[in-house]
Amino acid sequence: MIHVVLFEPEIPGNTGNIMRTCVATHTKLHLIEPLGFSMEEKYIKRSGVNYIDNCEYEIYKNWEDFLSKNKGSFYYYTRYGHVPHSDYKYDDESNNNEDIYLVFGKESTGIPASLLKDKLDRCARIPMTDKVRALNLSNCVALVLYEALRQRDYEDLLRSEPDDEGHKGDRFIEDFEE
Repeated sequence: MIHVVLFEPEIPGNTGNIMRTCVATHTKLHLIEPLGFSMEEKYIKRSGVNYIDNCEYEIYKNWEDFLSKNKGSFYYYTRYGHVPHSDYKYDDESNNNEDIYLVFGKESTGIPASLLKDKLDRCARIPMTDKVRALNLSNCVALVLYEALRQRDYEDLLRSEPDDEGHKGDRFIEDFEE
């Protein structure tokens, strides 16, 4: 299973967007306190729309609390990484069939260097120009998560629009008439 980990997220709108992405991908979200907002804030609900109720997430007191309850293969995303995020192999075989944890830092400062120092072989960077320091956190999560899912052939995700209540069906465009 793939997991998304947010280390001390600060912006409720980003977390709400990430929650929606996690629902769309059957991905569990792990939130490491302190959070820069209340989970009751309207911004989380607005960003996550009505999908938040379907998000599987857990909140931890701190990094140590998180580590004591989760084991697997950890990947860290930082502007200081030396390997592109797409160079890692996220499949089960490469990770000894362990759960995979994609770890992202807080919006203002990222993941603390003290947590990364002995994990350099698992630190990745999303390639970009020198005109920006970093991309928006929710964009980074979506980009990296979908790369991991692509490598796993989008396991258990729909490849076409369902034909049921709330969806228009996979023939919507073909059958569309003005």
